[in-house]
Amino acid sequence: MNRPYIFCHMMTSLDGKIMGDFMDTPEGEIAGNVFYNISFGKNPYYKHQGWISGRVTTDDNFTFYEKPELDDNTAPVPQGDFVAKPNAPMYYVSVDPSGKLGWKNSELTYIETHAHVLEVLTEKASNAYKAFLRKLGISYIIAGKTSLDYAMAMEKLKNLFGIETIMLGGGGVLNWSFIQAGMCDEISVVVAPIADGSSETPALFATRGGIAANKPVGFELQNAEVKDGGSVWLRYLLKNKEGHENEFR
Repeated sequence: MNRPYIFCHMMTSLDGKIMGDFMDTPEGEIAGNVFYNISFGKNPYYKHQGWISGRVTTDDNFTFYEKPELDDNTAPVPQGDFVAKPNAPMYYVSVDPSGKLGWKNSELTYIETHAHVLEVLTEKASNAYKAFLRKLGISYIIAGKTSLDYAMAMEKLKNLFGIETIMLGGGGVLNWSFIQAGMCDEISVVVAPIADGSSETPALFATRGGIAANKPVGFELQNAEVKDGGSVWLRYLLKNKEGHENEFR
C-alpha cells in the first residue's frame, strides 16, 4: 500500500456532533481528554506521524480566518512540491486546495503536541500563495488540478515525508470524502455522554455542495470501551473501501 494507514479519530456528542456547546460542559471536557490521550497522550494508542484536517477546521482552530499576506508581484517559485522539514516528529496536514489559509509560522501547538505545518494544495493555488508558504518555511504538496487527488496526496505524504500512519481529524465533509474515496481504514470515535440537539452544528460525516457522494458505507465494530466520565470509545473497520468519484475543492 503506497500510502499511509489512515484512521479517522473524532470526539462526538451523543447525537453525533463534532462541535458545539457540549464541548464546554464537564462531560465534554472529560471526553475531550480521553480523545487527546488516545491519539496524542504520553502513552497513545495510535502511533502516527501526523494528522490531517480541512480548511474550515484549520481556520476554526489555528489560523482563525486571518488572510494570507500575499505579494502578487513575487518572482515565480520552483515547480512542484516544497519539503521544508522532512521527517519531522509530527505534521499537521491541512487540506487547502485553493491556498486560502493565513498562517503566521510553520509550527503549531495543540495542547502539548507540537507539529510542523504541511499544506495540501491543488494547481489552483497561486504562485503568490506558494511563495508565502515558502517564506514562512511551511511545506506543501500539489495534488490535483482543480480538486484534491486523494491517492496522489497520500502517496506524497508517505514518500516525501515518511508518514506511515496518519490521523484524519475532520471536519465532517473531509472525513466523509476520504471514506467515499476509499482512503480511510479505521474509525475511532469517543462519544461524550451529552447532547445539545442543535441542527446548526456539524456532524461526524457530511456531504456539501456535491463534495462526496451520500452512498451508505458499512462498518465492522472492533472494540467498545467505557472510559472516564461515562464516555465510550468505539473502533470500527470499514466493510468496503472501494473509492467513489468525488471532489474536494
